[in-house]
Amino acid sequence: MLEEIFVVNRLVLFGITVAIAVIMLIAIRRAKKGKKYFIRRIAGLEAIDEAVGRATEMGRPVHFSPGIASLSEETAAQTLAGLAVLGYVARLTAKYDTDLIVTNRMAEVLPITEEVVRQSYLSEGKPENYNPDNIIFLSDEQFAYAAGCMGIMSREKVAANIMMGAFWAESLIFAEGGFVAGSIQVAGTANTHQLPFFLAACDYCLIGEELFAAGAYLSQDPMQVASIRVQDIGKVAAVLLIIVGTIASTCNWPVIIDFLAKFAS
Repeated sequence: MLEEIFVVNRLVLFGITVAIAVIMLIAIRRAKKGKKYFIRRIAGLEAIDEAVGRATEMGRPVHFSPGIASLSEETAAQTLAGLAVLGYVARLTAKYDTDLIVTNRMAEVLPITEEVVRQSYLSEGKPENYNPDNIIFLSDEQFAYAAGCMGIMSREKVAANIMMGAFWAESLIFAEGGFVAGSIQVAGTANTHQLPFFLAACDYCLIGEELFAAGAYLSQDPMQVASIRVQDIGKVAAVLLIIVGTIASTCNWPVIIDFLAKFAS
């Protein structure tokens, strides 16, 4: 009996995987043909242009932090999402001839940030303006890195402080340092325990999964936008299952309850 349930569960999961893959391929194909999928306005991402523009007008640099997570942790996705935003910020700073300072905690993230910024300057036709000395590895110690960032923000008087990635107890230190320097601050993290500090101290904040949608939102790449669309479809399906399960449990419909218990878990 247990073996039969196990086999059926595997078949159900396989069917769901195939369905998601098919929907993804259809969405990507439609996007490549010119279909425009709606992504709601995210104020924090819209503010990046304002922040870089302000720094340009003031003749002061932009500071960017991709968070403090490594690429081998469960929070690596947040770092990768932050790097996607970094590419957009770097293209803006290259376009406006504004200095960009990128600070790194993890050594393995350093060469990636260097390449992201270099390619961004190259794509804007200004490779000569790329300064590798502005892509800095500070320390792999959490609070030593935080102290280093505060020192840079204070000395350089950064006009924009953009923080996108995984942050922990140092989040308020960064935000306070940017505030003292007079920066316009845009932050984003999926670590919910740090969101209250960013919300309180920053001008704009990306909340949770808004960070993961940032790359698609900024680039408008058809494949990335299509992936967001498919995720939304999956969320709608999950919500519908929850509603059906709640109604079935309330009305005591054993057939539906047993089905969900066996195959939807």
